[in-house]
Amino acid sequence: MQQNDAQNQLNIELTEDVAEGHYSNLAIITHSNAEFVVDFISVMPNAPKAKVKSRIVLTPQHAKRLLKALNENIKKFEQINGIIKDLEPVAMPMNFGGPTAQA
Repeated sequence: MQQNDAQNQLNIELTEDVAEGHYSNLAIITHSNAEFVVDFISVMPNAPKAKVKSRIVLTPQHAKRLLKALNENIKKFEQINGIIKDLEPVAMPMNFGGPTAQA
C-alpha cells in the first residue's frame, strides 16, 4: 500500500514570485456554463481605478470544491479565533456582461 501512496503523490513547486502573493480586498466572480472566473482586485480607498491582481479560471466542479474547502477552513479559523465579523458590502456599480458575485 505504501507504493500506491507514493504513486499518488503530487510534487508542487512554488516559485518565489508566486509565493509573495497579491493583496486583494475584492473578488469579482463571473461564470458561464463551462467555467467560473474569479478576478482578485486591490481597491484603494477613494481611488477611481482598481487593478485586477490575479485571475483564476475554474471548472464548475473545482469551484464547488473551492467553496467547500473555504467553508471548512473558515469554520476551523473561527473555532480558534472567534467569529469573523461580516462587513457591510461595498456598493460598486460593476457589470461585466455576465452573472457576477462579489466577495
